[in-house]
Parts: sequence; C-alpha cells; structure tokens
Amino acid sequence: MNVGLLRRRRFLTYLGLGALGIGSTACAAQVGSTSPSIAITSKTSVGSTSTADTTKPNSSEVNTVDEKSKASSQKLPEFQGISQWLNSNPLTTQELKGNVVLIQFWTFSCINCQRTLPYVTKWHDRYASKGLKIIGVHTPEFAFERDANNIKDAMQKHGILYPVPIDNEFKTWKAYGNEYWPHLYLADRQGNLVYDHIGEGAYDRTEQTIKQLLG
Repeated sequence: MNVGLLRRRRFLTYLGLGALGIGSTACAAQVGSTSPSIAITSKTSVGSTSTADTTKPNSSEVNTVDEKSKASSQKLPEFQGISQWLNSNPLTTQELKGNVVLIQFWTFSCINCQRTLPYVTKWHDRYASKGLKIIGVHTPEFAFERDANNIKDAMQKHGILYPVPIDNEFKTWKAYGNEYWPHLYLADRQGNLVYDHIGEGAYDRTEQTIKQLLG
C-alpha cells in the first residue's frame, strides 16, 4: 500500500470528526503539503479552482475542487492498465464520445465512497437513457480490495449497474493525476473534462451540471 495514500486517507478520518463548518481556507492550509492550491495539479488538471470546501478521502462533509469550471481543452484521459471490466466489455474514451461521461474513482471499503454511491447509482438510473455514461473506476487501497469477487459483492450490495473497470495497478488513477477517494470527473459529449469534485457532498450541484451537459 502506498504510504502517501494511506496517510491521506487517515488524515480525512480525523478531519471528518470535525469537518462541519470548516471552510475552504482552513482545509486548503491543512492539505497544502500534498495538493498545492487544492486544484488538480497533475498533467490532467481540469480548469481552475472555483470555490470552496475541499478535503481528502474519508471526510464526512462535502469538499469540492473545480466544482463547475468552464469547458476546457483537457480531454478525457484514456483508461490504462485495466485488468478487468465488470458490467461491460472494455471501453475506450473514443467509444464514449457523444455521451456525457461521469468518471468515479472509488474503492469499496472507503466509507466516504459508500456514502456517495446512492447518489451515483441514482444518476445512472435517472440519466443513462438520456446520454449519461458512468464509469466507476475501482482503484484499491488495501490488498483485499484488489479481488474481483469482493468488488462484485460490493457492486451487488450497492446496486451498481454501470461499468466498473478494475484499476489495480493505479495506471488510470495516475493518468488522471488523482490522489483522492472518492473523486468525480465530468466530461461533455465531446470528451472535454469540464468539472470535478473531491469527497462527499455537492450532490445537487453535480446533478445540475449533469443535466446542463445533457442539454
């Protein structure tokens, strides 16, 4: 297990105990050592930071990054190093064009990921027929989360019917420059990344952005 990832997850466990009422400035100061300016700082940075509360994995409160940035030329990164696709044949970003695409980075034992799943599955039920494609990239933290049967059990428990690629080698995670569970990215029908959100919360804002992108 990557020590840095474990440290980030533990940090949010503690932060979650007092997350309510913590503003973005305070959170930014606390996590600045691993995420300068609380924006996506990798080669796949999505727009500019807009507002607000941000956290790392395992916070009980909403935390956002680039909640609603303008459309950019940043393209949806290709899926890389996927060992297995569940609920789908292998997909490429080219095949997803024409759809609004929600990329969800999650791991099944993360409590914050579990709390987001009712919303994500609801969006799938509500908008899949209108052109929303959700891809739940499962990137594990612990060894038992690498087992496909355990992932399948979690998918059945939470009613996950959308495609789930297993990213055990963290290659798709790295392609996005991601550092967080959970983390949502939205791309428009042309494959441009236009929005991302870290952590729990902002469900209404995320759904409104989905509806706007669907047109």
